[in-house]
Amino acid sequence: MRKYEVMYIIRPDVEQEAVQATVEKFQGIIQNGGEITKHDVMGKRRLAYEINKVRDGIYVLVNFTATPEVVAELERILKISDEVIRYLITKDVA
Repeated sequence: MRKYEVMYIIRPDVEQEAVQATVEKFQGIIQNGGEITKHDVMGKRRLAYEINKVRDGIYVLVNFTATPEVVAELERILKISDEVIRYLITKDVA
């Protein structure tokens, strides 16, 4: 199992309950074959540049350990999720 870090940005027009449901959905995918070491919902922040005519987003940062198969499934779900504007998964070297 390797260490990973994922940051994703949720659209700002999503209701608070839907934000919580989205976060729990991604946590469930990670916990299916891995372990979350740190989870932080950073809240609503201004984007550095406009993405699809959206200026703000709700940032979520998750550090976890998992197998590459779990990461591939997480990336597949992040790609097709309508609530997520952008995401980035990186290997944690530390």
